[in-house]
Amino acid sequence: MNISSPKRSLNITDSKRAPAHVDMSQFQSSGEQLLVGGKTMADIAQQLGQTPFYAYDKNVINQTMAKLRQALPEAIHLHYAIKANPLVQVVNHLAGLTDGLDVASAGELEIALNSGTLPSKISFAGPGKTDSELTKAITAGVTINMESVSEMRRIATIGKSTDIEPRVAIRVNPDFELKASGMKMSGGPKPFGIDAEQVPAVLDELKTLALNFQGFHIFCGSQNLKADAIVEAQTKTFALAEKLTQHWGKPIDWLNIGGGLGVPYFPGEQRLELNTIADNLRHLLDQYHPSFGKSEIVMELGRYLVAEAGLYVSEVIDIKVSRGETFIVTNGGLHHHLAASGNFGQVIRKNYPVAVANKMHDGVECEVVSVVGPLCTPLDILAHKMSLPKMRVGDYVAIYQSGAYGATASPQGFLGHPPVVEVLI
Repeated sequence: MNISSPKRSLNITDSKRAPAHVDMSQFQSSGEQLLVGGKTMADIAQQLGQTPFYAYDKNVINQTMAKLRQALPEAIHLHYAIKANPLVQVVNHLAGLTDGLDVASAGELEIALNSGTLPSKISFAGPGKTDSELTKAITAGVTINMESVSEMRRIATIGKSTDIEPRVAIRVNPDFELKASGMKMSGGPKPFGIDAEQVPAVLDELKTLALNFQGFHIFCGSQNLKADAIVEAQTKTFALAEKLTQHWGKPIDWLNIGGGLGVPYFPGEQRLELNTIADNLRHLLDQYHPSFGKSEIVMELGRYLVAEAGLYVSEVIDIKVSRGETFIVTNGGLHHHLAASGNFGQVIRKNYPVAVANKMHDGVECEVVSVVGPLCTPLDILAHKMSLPKMRVGDYVAIYQSGAYGATASPQGFLGHPPVVEVLI
């Protein structure tokens, strides 16, 4: 089989050719067929017994991890934030590639523990942990990132009742933010973490409690494509962590510096340049070696590890023209992929990279169309006025960059349509 990596762009503005867009060459194609793990969309649909589906390419995940390991200092431990994609097969695969897992609910905690990851390599964050969740985390022996003073006191009470000394860290809301971040999680009034100026008093109280203090979790934001902004935030993170450690009065075992590494989705965006970030981390590790030389330094990544490995694929079920505009109607939509519809954090809706997965060859005739789903709402848009290869009923529409915040971040029960299926290949 003759396999090649498609280099042509995917968001087409000219009716005959595709213009520059995000390079999606992480997936291969053979002739007209886009491939995931060597399988065509028809192969996968037959295997699963349906469309729509999410398909995740194990090899793309492996390549992303290898790129990170090669670029970053060896002292940086990489954790996978399960919320990005909690599919059990994906988590289990990444558990074997990363140094730990981060969870945000009891459900994710169960997945993490079942992956075989040591409890000491699992951390639990979230601003609204219930007593039941805290009890499960304490019993399991994972590190709980404390988000408030009251949560710290509840943890201490539960620990005393279970005769277990809970492993804890303080999640800090710093007085700075990750600039140009897709989702800002620090720098002002936030529900996440304890304000940095309050942490010294919290540390003083913590010293009176039967808690096994590990260190600090300082997460500023996510989905950032500007290396300079990440460098600035990480530099400030280390400085803040050192200041707080000095108040604690002894070395900490663990410092989670967050993640924030973004992936490109839209025209004009470029993949993040890792070398600048890696060089700065080496400098910071040297500079703060007296303070953190024996600490475990964790970078927590979710989207960056899985987004580019995923495709969301639906099938064309109808084609209609309304007042001069062509609509491609598929059996998938925002109920499966809320982010691609533009209703998951976008202020102005932009198109994800899209392809017709069984018409990948160059020179194919294109037309400007809108791809919509089957839902009875005008919000159900997967692609708005994109130039794509001419389609017919039965063709496969593939949305790239769909490995993160897909199925579980979407309202699958909306309007009673069938749920999507997922597969790791």
